Amino acid sequence: MQPTQVTRRDLLAALASGALASGLRGAPPQAARTAVGIVKVRNGDIESAVEEAIDLLGGMRAITQGKERIMLKPNLMGPMPTGTTKPAAIRALARLMKTANKDVSIGEGSASAEPFNMRGGETFRTTDKGLLNGLQQYVFDQLGYTELARSLRLPLVNLHTGDLVDVKLPGAFVFEKLTIHRSLVETDLLCSVPMMKTHSLAGVTLGMKNLVGAYPGAIYQAVRGRMHDAAAKVDPSGTAAAVVDMVRANKLGLVVVDGSTAMEGEGPVDGTLVPMNAIVAGTNPLATDMVAARLMGFSPAEVPTFAWANRAGLRPKSLDEIEIRGEAIESVARRFVRPTILPWDTVRRFWATREIQA
Repeated sequence: MQPTQVTRRDLLAALASGALASGLRGAPPQAARTAVGIVKVRNGDIESAVEEAIDLLGGMRAITQGKERIMLKPNLMGPMPTGTTKPAAIRALARLMKTANKDVSIGEGSASAEPFNMRGGETFRTTDKGLLNGLQQYVFDQLGYTELARSLRLPLVNLHTGDLVDVKLPGAFVFEKLTIHRSLVETDLLCSVPMMKTHSLAGVTLGMKNLVGAYPGAIYQAVRGRMHDAAAKVDPSGTAAAVVDMVRANKLGLVVVDGSTAMEGEGPVDGTLVPMNAIVAGTNPLATDMVAARLMGFSPAEVPTFAWANRAGLRPKSLDEIEIRGEAIESVARRFVRPTILPWDTVRRFWATREIQA
């Protein structure tokens, strides 16, 4: 009998289905664990690394089966390319999704930019739609996303303004009724694509924290002042509990962390860039963030968002419940310099306390 020839795609398909875990070496079947893929970026080729990470999860067609409308949510907090998701990561995902015949868009609600709600080095709150529209278009233009969307024929969605709808969230920590852009309600799958960074309020900013950008500034203000104020009543960070509310209000079913270049120390703006050369991907947002945080040297207990997610019933609770595919954590991990963690009630005294209109 001739040996069966197994291709790389066969192996990936078997891995995705769990066949290898239960069939090799006579191993007994085990309870399914959520999978997270880790891939190294080689020779600066972010797109290939993203594609490989998606393959480790079974491929884009499997991930998006039964889901037609997909929104990609990068982390574009401002017009600084050093602190935002690289367009190459979004380009790779959009191409894979379009090849799978999906209806794809890119959505974001950025935090701040000169001269819209930053003037003379001061950051302001605002709900002014004119300022928010100008802010968002400027950020898209400066970071190359306007041209990227044009080349891929994808719509760009400003999550700050436009058609906003209310979503009820029973058992919410902060907002029992959330206002979000209608496009988020109508999408079948939200894909969060953050840059790997530390954060002075949340410890780390990854796939779940990236959804702060889904709080529309027209309601919660630019830099989300109203959101932070409300969240601080139940959570000192003024962030983590509200992040989990927004995660539960959306169909967040894929996280791809852009760790090609990461930020340590005083993130998410003033930290130091480090070459991590890694992509982390998973269909379970909490599991993916836990693995990415571990690559940064953070234990789950150090990240308040994870504890709030567990309180909301989201799983896993520990890294032991996660199946790591691709690179081993130890081969990629490094200990990031920690940010100075300050509670929101302290931060708000000297940052973004005033509101402006156009």
